[in-house]
Formats: sequence, C-alpha cells, structure tokens
Amino acid sequence: MKFEESDILQHLPKQFFASLVKKVNAKVATGADVINLGQGNPDQPTPDFVVKAMQDATAEPDNHKYSLFRGDPELKQAAADFYQREYGVTLDPEKEIAILGGSKIGLVELPFAVLNPGDTLLLPDPGYPDYLSGVTLAKVNLELVKLTEQNDFLPDYDTIDPAVVKAAKLLYLNYPNNPTGAVATPEFFRKTVAFAQQNDIGIVHDFAYGPIGFDGHKPISFLQTPGAKDVGVEMNTLSKSFNMAGWRIGFAAGNPDLIEAINLIQDHLFVSIFPAIQKAAITALNSDQSTVKALVALYEKRRNQFFKAARAIGWEPYHSGGAFYAWMPVPKGYTSESFADLLLEKAAVAVAPGNGFGEAGEGYVRVGLLIDEPRFTEACQRIDKLGLDFS
Repeated sequence: MKFEESDILQHLPKQFFASLVKKVNAKVATGADVINLGQGNPDQPTPDFVVKAMQDATAEPDNHKYSLFRGDPELKQAAADFYQREYGVTLDPEKEIAILGGSKIGLVELPFAVLNPGDTLLLPDPGYPDYLSGVTLAKVNLELVKLTEQNDFLPDYDTIDPAVVKAAKLLYLNYPNNPTGAVATPEFFRKTVAFAQQNDIGIVHDFAYGPIGFDGHKPISFLQTPGAKDVGVEMNTLSKSFNMAGWRIGFAAGNPDLIEAINLIQDHLFVSIFPAIQKAAITALNSDQSTVKALVALYEKRRNQFFKAARAIGWEPYHSGGAFYAWMPVPKGYTSESFADLLLEKAAVAVAPGNGFGEAGEGYVRVGLLIDEPRFTEACQRIDKLGLDFS
C-alpha cells in the first residue's frame, strides 16, 4: 500500500539549509579540510550552570510527568522579569507570554493561528527561509518587502504598493537580522508601530539574536517602543544567547490576543516542553547574563578578525551591527550560488548563498562567525588565491 504526501507537504519550500549541509558534507567526504562559514549553529557549549540546573531537574520525579500545556508559570515569570530587567518592558506573565519549543515553532504556527486562507502575509526579503513554511501551511498569500543595503536592510514602508498594504494582515521583521547582521533603530520601530496602527497590520518581530550587538550598542527590543504591545509580538529564544539551540526552548511576548492564539493552537499540537528544560531556562533567564556578555564579546572579536582578513584581500563587508553573521558581496561575474559553489569546490570554504534567503539576497553570501579566529584568516587566504575581482 502506497501513501502519497498531501498537497500541502508537496508544496512546502525546499529546506535551504538541508541542501547546503548536503553539499558541504559531500566535499568533506572527499577528505577536504572544509572551513565551514555557512552554518548558523552556535559552536560554543551551553553554560555549565544551565547544564547543572538541567541535570538536577532531570533527577526530580515530578519533572517526569506531563508538563502544563501552557508552560511552567515560573518560566513565564522569569521571561517577564527578564524583559523588565533587560529592556524596561512590563509584561503580564499569564496573558502576554507564551512558551515555545524554540522560536521557530511560534514563527511557523502563528500564520495559521491568526490568518485565514487567502489572507496576506508580508515577509522580509532577504529573510529567514523557514518563515515561508508558515505561508504554505496556512495557505495564505505572500508578499515580499525588499530590504536593501542603501536603507541598511530596513523596510521602507513608503515603497510598498498601497494595494499590498491594504491587503496585509501580518508583517514579519527580524533584528538583529539574519542574514545581513543589520540592526533596528528606535526611529525605525516607531515608524513600524505607526505603520501597523494606520493599516491594521500585526507585527511579528523575530528577536532570536536579541543580545548580540556590536560596537558598544545593545540591540533594542521592539516591545520597548510605545504602542508595540498593541500591534504585535516578539519571538525570543535561548538558542543563541545561551548556546541552547538543541534544547528547543523560547517564548513569545507581547499582544495578549496574539499570545492567546499561540497558546490555543499549541493546546492542540503539543503538551508543552519537558519540565526539566523549562527549569534550566528559568535558571538561564534569571542569571546575571555575564555569560551572554562574554559570548557577545567573542562574536565581536571574531567579526573584527574576519573583517580584517576579508579587507586584506579587497573583499569589503556590509558593516553588520549584530547577530553572528557577515553579509558579503559576490565578485563580478558570479551569482550568489555560483560563487558559493566555487569557494567550496576550489577553496574548500563553505558559505551560504544569499539567494537562499530570497531574491533580494542575490549578489551576497552569508558568513557565519562560528569558527575559531585563525580559520577566518586561512579562509580568506584560500579565497585570495582564486584571483577574484572584488572591486
């Protein structure tokens, strides 16, 4: 007996990162010493004190039972306390916070929690590819908002077609930005709130790289903006700030209606998250954040080292202000994909082609700051031997 995949599954976008990993692994299988700059997986371990909290919580029999559907109230309180302490934002832990099995779940499920088939969702281009999964699953219309280097990869709301604005129900944003490393300004978020209020558009801010800001600037939360909770939610995660990517724990914060929609759909999809993981997350959020500050300093040091090595071969980066990525232009005569393939084949250097993040990513590649510093210099030296024109 043969079972066919549903139409929805057959129309899901191809998993960009899976195909990238396949190419890299094939090169590694040849025995090549591949310098992998294409990944977005944190390379540092979870802090010891978080691991210890998890170990202790795992030994507690009460944590072996089903968890509460809508998450541990203590974790919600820790998330609220975190926002109050770090951003000066007051949140009701029961009505304005939803616990997530990683922020990706919230980002993918929200469209079919609050939109109807045929409604319009606005997504940034370039942007995180997995946003597209929610479009297909919810059967909604997609409109892309182009981000350009000339505007520091922030949307220019005045350039969006008025008919698209009128139809739109939700807009996704992501700062610090993946893939560009761009950061938002208070003025931009104020414009965003005004845009949302004037056009009845909900805002979903992906704050996955929230703590990671450079050059003495701490990234701001969308929820710090007056009126933000009236129009949207912010998705947060412990994956990047505490190197807990494999733990799958995060939360949404903000507008009570959107939070209730997330909670309701999750009531039907999940039975929350292993309680011991939630206990470890509480410990992380309630900590003094010194490990986060040390991690950010490491990423900034790596960024500076990579920029220095790239500029030494005439490869000028976009000056990223956050996240752990560098957004690099493609040399003359190449597309994003052909350049990435060339680097992997001829230099054993893996990068992520920009077009994998959307049409507006064409002409760039993404470099992850997730290897030891000397390897950045080595990668650029290998690239330099190819004699490319970066002018």
